[in-house]
Amino acid sequence: MKRISVSENIENFGDRYIYVDKTEYIYNLINNHERVFFSRPRRFGKSLTLNTIGTLFEKGVEPFFKGTWIYDKWDQDIYHVLHLSFLEYSATDLDAFKKSLCQPLRDFARLNKITDYTDDNEPGNLIRNIFTVMPDQMQIVLLIDEYDRQLTANINNPELYEEFRICIRDFYGAIKGKKAIRFLAVTGVTRLKDVSIFSVGSDIKDLSYNSAYSKLIGFTRDEIKHFYLDYLKLGVAFEKNKAPESVTDSEIENIIDRMADHYDSYCFDEFNNNKVFSTYSVNGFLQDIYEKRTVRFGDYWYDVGGLPSILMNYMKSHDLNIEKLLTSEISIPYNDFMNPTSLIEINESVLMCQTGYLTLKSEIDRNEDVILGAANREVRSALFSLLSLSVFEKNVSPYANGKRYVLEHGTTEDIITLFNSVLAALSYDKYPVNDESVLRALLQVYLLGKDHDVRVEQHNSKGRSDILVNFPKRRVVIELKYTTEESEEQKKLEEAENQIIEKGYGLENLGDRELLQIACVFNGAKSKRQITAYKPVFSQKGSYRS
Repeated sequence: MKRISVSENIENFGDRYIYVDKTEYIYNLINNHERVFFSRPRRFGKSLTLNTIGTLFEKGVEPFFKGTWIYDKWDQDIYHVLHLSFLEYSATDLDAFKKSLCQPLRDFARLNKITDYTDDNEPGNLIRNIFTVMPDQMQIVLLIDEYDRQLTANINNPELYEEFRICIRDFYGAIKGKKAIRFLAVTGVTRLKDVSIFSVGSDIKDLSYNSAYSKLIGFTRDEIKHFYLDYLKLGVAFEKNKAPESVTDSEIENIIDRMADHYDSYCFDEFNNNKVFSTYSVNGFLQDIYEKRTVRFGDYWYDVGGLPSILMNYMKSHDLNIEKLLTSEISIPYNDFMNPTSLIEINESVLMCQTGYLTLKSEIDRNEDVILGAANREVRSALFSLLSLSVFEKNVSPYANGKRYVLEHGTTEDIITLFNSVLAALSYDKYPVNDESVLRALLQVYLLGKDHDVRVEQHNSKGRSDILVNFPKRRVVIELKYTTEESEEQKKLEEAENQIIEKGYGLENLGDRELLQIACVFNGAKSKRQITAYKPVFSQKGSYRS
């Protein structure tokens, strides 16, 4: 039998369009609720979801939804749809914002022959006046995308933030309870109680963590395997130089497992059961398989938008708690998580969760703290890339020659030289290194931000190491000690060395990796601020050095 090459199997592959069918969730959403809100991080598909809802109400299912779950079940009438995207309106000029928001309201009225309303330059007054003169039998569908855009853009500008908040509050106050609205859906990144959309008595249902809709936005493992099977086979075929039709189920499961490590485990489920993959990351990863003919686990979600403006602005006026963010589990009081008020005063970990840098790791129970943590490897790398922008005054490359990681291929001396370059780049005014825990945290921030597989305070049966970094063929263990006195350096170095030997750091589940254990001492005196003493403890062959 003639073997078919991979290249012969991808003709016209790029011409395909794949629609991941979420219409069952949308059907249930519309039939069970009339006014809904859901928050999700950027690039998760909020806008596409609203567009889908708008098309169903405005055009019906024919021919757009042929072949989908909803096709033979949709029985709603046709409605006029008013779709507002706050991304399109000014976030720096309140008057310009009002003008931009009022114009689509006037256009909607004109296109639907709604006349005799009193014009107004205040969006809340204008939409109220339009509703007042609409025929009694007329109902519309109102979709509002990224409602919080103007608020998040002014997180470090309290005066302008408050002006936008009042305007937006008045707008939602004007539409609250209006019978003319057949269905209302609002999306955003943040969930805030300081606008009337969430005030007491609001008729909008917050479904952000409703278990029934926790898989509405984001891809599940089963959806990826079902809808993208050809792409998965193609990826395995490229990796193993085999024909796609010969790819086995176990090989498919393996590549999905690796995708999950990088892109899965976002949780928007109050019971902490359902998890989803980042849609943008999955699409970027699979598109790379087709276009670049390789399997590359890139940072697609972070790379597409860089640092979101909300966090850029937050970091201008707030210092992030680095040591807290390094922990795998961050406890948040229930009320802080469920009822954040102003962005100006929001708990930083709640903000990190709403923007996608942390995710839910526990059930939401009013009698318990809510536990948050990083969702996956991609977002953890993105989080610490974000922190590095604040912590370090300049970028320090993690590579030696030819894009080879220093920690993966370098000598002990190479690694210490890299660490000292990193420590020299610290912003000591903002992040002074006063003890061992701070030193450890800052080096971890650097390594995680450079996408190293860092195990923070890795436990074994005898204790926990300061820093452990895994590579396919090497494991590097670092034990750190801190002093400000040159006379103590050798004593501290011996302590670190003895601790590595006594505790056996890095020996657990080592496999066939090379193990490199390094004891080192950082001198925090102002005239030093570098690793001044170090010693490799474990040789490549596994014999302890004397």
